[in-house]
Amino acid sequence: MCSSDLFTGAIANRKGLFETANRGTIFFDEIGTISAELQVKLLRVLQDREFMPLGSNESMRVDVRIIAATNADLEKLMEEGKFREDLYYRLNVINLVLPSLRERKEDIPLLIDHFFNRYCRENEKFLNSDGRSLLTFESDAMQILMEHNWPGNVRELENAVERAVVLATTPSVPAHVLPDHLQQASGMRISRDHNGMLAPDASLFEVVADFERKRIIEALEAANFSQTDAAEALHIPLSTLNQKIKRLNIDIKRRPQA
Repeated sequence: MCSSDLFTGAIANRKGLFETANRGTIFFDEIGTISAELQVKLLRVLQDREFMPLGSNESMRVDVRIIAATNADLEKLMEEGKFREDLYYRLNVINLVLPSLRERKEDIPLLIDHFFNRYCRENEKFLNSDGRSLLTFESDAMQILMEHNWPGNVRELENAVERAVVLATTPSVPAHVLPDHLQQASGMRISRDHNGMLAPDASLFEVVADFERKRIIEALEAANFSQTDAAEALHIPLSTLNQKIKRLNIDIKRRPQA
C-alpha cells in the first residue's frame, strides 16, 4: 500500500491508521510521492498531535512515531516546490542514509535467505519441518546475483527470489529461472593473472566457476563434443549443461564427422 493510501485511510476511517497506531509507529514508504493536500494533513497531525476522524465532531489526540522512507531527493523536491519545507524539517529529525544494494553486496545472501523463507511459506513448498526454506541457488545463479548492480535495489532482488520460488522444481535453483534481464546482463568474469591462471584473490564463486568450466570441457572432449553424452557423464540434465556452457563462455567445437 502506498503512503497516500495509508494516510487517506488514517484520515478518512474512524478506526484509521493513526488511531490504531496510537503509542506505536507508522511507516510511510516513498514519502516524496504524497500529494500536496496530504502533505498539509500530515503536517497538521505531526504539529498538533491530533486529528478529527471522519464522522466525528471531536478531535482525537495521538502519540505516534513516524518513520518515512524515500528514494527521491527531498531537498530537490523542496526547491521545485513539490515537497513542503516545513514537513521536511518535521520529519527529518534523525536521518539514516541506507546505501544502495550494489554498495553492500555482502547483504545479498542474507536477503536471499529471508525472501526464500517468506515466499516458500506463502507458496507452501520446499519447507523443512521447522517451516524454513530448503531452497538454495546453484553457484552460477548466485554468481549472477552477486555481480548484478541492482538498479531496483532490494525490491528487484525480492522479485527475482519470488520468481525463483514459483518456478523452482528442485531445492537447488538453477540460473535459468532468474529473470531474463539478469541472465542477459551477466557474464562470467573469472579473475586471472597474466599467465592465464586463476588470480590468488579470486572469489569463491570464481573458483567454483573455473572448476566447473574445466570439468565441462573435459567431459565434452571425452564425449567427442556430444552435449547429450557429456551431460549424461556429468549426471546433469542437458538443459543445465547448455545453460552452464553459455554462462561459462565455453566454445563448442563442431563435432568431427565420422
